[in-house]
Amino acid sequence: MNERDAYSFLPAFPRHRGCSVIAKESTHNELPPAFNIPKSQLQCYGESMYSVSDDLLGKCNRGETPLERFIGAVAWGISTLRPLIFGVAPYNPILGETHHMSRGTLNVVLEQFVKRLRRAAQGPSYYHLCVTTFAIRTSVETEVNGTRQLKLLNHGETYTMKCPKLAIKFFPVTGVEWVGICRIRCNETDLEAELSYGGRSFLGFRGSPNSIKGKIFNSSSSKLLSEIGGHWNSTVTLKDLESGNVRVIYEAIEVISGLKTPIVKDPKAVWASESALVWSEVSRGILSKHWGSASEAKNAVEEKQRNLLRERESRCENWVPKHFIVSYSKEDGWSCFPLQKRVPPAPIVVPI
Repeated sequence: MNERDAYSFLPAFPRHRGCSVIAKESTHNELPPAFNIPKSQLQCYGESMYSVSDDLLGKCNRGETPLERFIGAVAWGISTLRPLIFGVAPYNPILGETHHMSRGTLNVVLEQFVKRLRRAAQGPSYYHLCVTTFAIRTSVETEVNGTRQLKLLNHGETYTMKCPKLAIKFFPVTGVEWVGICRIRCNETDLEAELSYGGRSFLGFRGSPNSIKGKIFNSSSSKLLSEIGGHWNSTVTLKDLESGNVRVIYEAIEVISGLKTPIVKDPKAVWASESALVWSEVSRGILSKHWGSASEAKNAVEEKQRNLLRERESRCENWVPKHFIVSYSKEDGWSCFPLQKRVPPAPIVVPI
């Protein structure tokens, strides 16, 4: 297995030269198109993997020691955070929606699924599409439920990651920020990281917006190994506490700058469930600011889903994912495994 056989998955099990993602339905509350960005939530999650200029996953897998690979996993986890725009959100993915993209030798497949559980069993979702919100004075703080995983198959290591909270502030200064504490852990190596994301103060003129501060330590012995500091939207550094050396582990400009627009190489091979195709009419209306046509197109997508649901219920049929085997338990939550050993090249590619 070569260095490109390191796969990220959120949180499915990616395979050879590719990665696969499956996610739980986020919410039934739909926004008017005027409050949408012209892309699906599924596309946003995929972009955190393939819309990068630097090969962070390859660097993670090339690490010669468990600590170096763990540092690479931390850097990749930081890279999945992107700046957000206040007042707008992507579309909520529909059941069975997919997103299939390629960049170089990296092939990505995402699939949206929903599993209705009994009320007593409802709770954290698979990955972080299901959220819990709390009203906090002049802001709303959204807690991300569930975890994501990065598996380095050739090293036999699994990195479990939590996400920071999303703070939406309305007064006196509007904005959207990643805040709070998240953890990254590898059970196989007993390494753990604690990262604290900072935001603005109440008045919006102080605080440490976009800051990140944390540490890497051995979870068994509690020995502190490294300190992390900087800003997730610019530069993040790591200090080795044994040698005192400081180095850059993440440079946002290098990772997300110079990205190119995806190209449809084979229109006939695009799946009917592809996000870009499912929401194409809605996106066209939003980009042209024809809100009436955008609303009609969005209502048509949602009504089609309601009709399909009624048809399945009338036949007592359960919907089954096409690309994953999915299971749930109270102890482990959601888990899945791809049906294919390898993710095939996609008809939509991101030029290198």
